[in-house]
Amino acid sequence: MEGTKNITKLTEKNLSPIKLAWLKLLQNKIAVIGLVVILTFLFIAVLGPIIRPDSSPKANQQHLELARKPPGFTVKFLRLPASTFQANGVLYSFVFGFEPAYKEIPIDSFTLRADGVEIIKYTGDEVSEGEVLLYPKTLFDEFEEDEVIHEKTFILGTDRYGRDLLSRLMAGTWISFTVGFISILISLLIGISLGAIAAYFGGKIDDLIMWFINVIWSIPTLLLVIAMTLALGKGFWQVFVAVGLTMWVEVARVVRGQVLSTKQMEFVEAGKSFGFSTFRIISKHILPNVTGPIIVISASNFAAAILIEAGLSFLGLGAQPPQATWGKMIAEHKGYIITGDAYLAIFPGIAICLLVLSFVLLGNGLRDAFDTKNTKQQTGI
Repeated sequence: MEGTKNITKLTEKNLSPIKLAWLKLLQNKIAVIGLVVILTFLFIAVLGPIIRPDSSPKANQQHLELARKPPGFTVKFLRLPASTFQANGVLYSFVFGFEPAYKEIPIDSFTLRADGVEIIKYTGDEVSEGEVLLYPKTLFDEFEEDEVIHEKTFILGTDRYGRDLLSRLMAGTWISFTVGFISILISLLIGISLGAIAAYFGGKIDDLIMWFINVIWSIPTLLLVIAMTLALGKGFWQVFVAVGLTMWVEVARVVRGQVLSTKQMEFVEAGKSFGFSTFRIISKHILPNVTGPIIVISASNFAAAILIEAGLSFLGLGAQPPQATWGKMIAEHKGYIITGDAYLAIFPGIAICLLVLSFVLLGNGLRDAFDTKNTKQQTGI
């Protein structure tokens, strides 16, 4: 028993507050489930076109004859060398997709003839209504038959433009995470700076910064984002900046409150007596002690950023077509909700709900984990 107590004391002494909070977070099963879901989405976003069924740029390979096909739909494709092929840069290809070196034509059937290969294009109607094409037999001499004619299954079906719905959902994951990361980075940079300066110096500086914070706080977030988006213009990067510039207020308020209580502690006074600069005291002595609340508010803001981006895309103010975004996918297919093709809008809606809920669960778990009053009791340390 005494040995266990000694190990407990040793563990308490050796582990930092961050590690103690991490141990407590791992004991929260709901938060861990949220973390696993987030990491799964992040894995899909990072690998991008490498794992997407449609690896073309922005998953925008359209086949109008395959529009609104149900999940599990299978069709044969004739693969022909593209008439014009221009490889994009490595970074562009890894982020958005690889330019296809082949042109794919959906077909219903093919027949080998003495003078060539007879192809009946797929039209979705009767076979006899399909366009008949004749290609030279040398097409099969240069390539294996399974390379020229191959079968593809659309796991989640196709959208109104005949694009692979699963690939579009996967491409939208990258947009959601990118908006979250960049907006959180901008909000932390501005919020931490203003909140720490206001709390540390106090007086008129604090009053001025708090007045500015309260003004921004009084404006509805979505309205402010829309105004900034219209001012900066519609586009891919504009929405990141607009969301980030509206989310720093919460960060600033949290940091200000934490710094106000932390700056009264003895180690801050000791730093001043040693003649440390204000920047060093704030950055190396005060801010590391308010890391917990900042991490919690960042998780919450990440979920909010995903929702705001989806709303902007739904309104047509986010990333512009053909870029795949979950909000835009819902907007394009909202009319099908009352039809048998409701899944076209439901699937991206489920993706938004699942990712946002995961961040909320993780944020709640982080909040409990950084609760220093109960951390030691629940970790058993």
